[in-house]
Amino acid sequence: MSTSSHTDERMKQASTIVKLLRRPEFGAFLGAIAIYALFSAVDTTGNFSNLNGAAGWTDIAAPIGIVGIAVSLLMIAGEFDLSTGVMVGTTGLIIGMLVTNVGLGIWPAIGIAFLFAAAVGFINGYLVVTTRLPSFIVTLATFFILKGANMAFTMMVTGSVRVTGTDQASGFEGAYNIFATEFGAQGFQITLVWWIAITIIATWVLTRTRFGNWTFAAGGDANAARNAGVPVKRTKIILFMYTSLSSALVGTMFVLRLKGMQAGQGVGQEFYYIIAAAVGGTLLTGGAGSAVGASLGAAIMGMAYIGIPYALWNSDWTSTFLGMILFSAVLINTVVGRRARGGK
Repeated sequence: MSTSSHTDERMKQASTIVKLLRRPEFGAFLGAIAIYALFSAVDTTGNFSNLNGAAGWTDIAAPIGIVGIAVSLLMIAGEFDLSTGVMVGTTGLIIGMLVTNVGLGIWPAIGIAFLFAAAVGFINGYLVVTTRLPSFIVTLATFFILKGANMAFTMMVTGSVRVTGTDQASGFEGAYNIFATEFGAQGFQITLVWWIAITIIATWVLTRTRFGNWTFAAGGDANAARNAGVPVKRTKIILFMYTSLSSALVGTMFVLRLKGMQAGQGVGQEFYYIIAAAVGGTLLTGGAGSAVGASLGAAIMGMAYIGIPYALWNSDWTSTFLGMILFSAVLINTVVGRRARGGK
């Protein structure tokens, strides 16, 4: 008696192409290639596609990517942080005032700034998980508190809205070499090395560690995750602290590189971090995303900021261009992702 075997549809293995399409960063990868090709074609300087151009757009992309990765992880866990941009300026101002007005060396000042950022991140996370208020509201309140304090406190202490003279602090040269120096004939910023390293580490954490599983579970279904023993509250608090510390790292880089800090530095950048994460395939509803995708989103933004003036286009349209990229990337990721998940 002959029998015909039929494989259960649920047991079929997805093809390599389908697996690739399911990757959250796949759309950003295609977008990065398209943006690079576009600006290479319309470049009027001949520099965009060489190392000089790469030094330019990575200089812009790296700080966005460093914080964008942290924001992406937090979004994967189902939360937002709108205080990341202003925290860049806050930590820079703290370092500057501790150095110029208190007389501390650069390293103790950096340490105190990082402790402050960690405390703010902890407070944000603790309030979100205990009050169950939307993280959008909690961190928006933090944003306004820090924005006002930055301006008022800087004016009170220094008599202006700017802190200068951080290069006179003891230990400045060593800190500068770690956080703000250049390398290569084209003047690549050391922030590029930090960006690449953080992308690799964050990818490893997300894909190879228990904490990465907790992050996806917290954003996918928090109640089911709790029932499965996932420490959802602790995971989210840690991620809020990570976003604040990432902002502190970028703030440190800026205050060392610029040898000072404006009170309004970083305000508005929080949207760029969210755009980088969203363009990179991180779902706004949580549960999906990647560090590589956030880095690709940051790279796209960096290429746009450099490519538009290289093409002699009106730079006033930069934000409009980024908005179009954001909408297109999210739409493509959504459509392609749905079809890939339905494919076998």
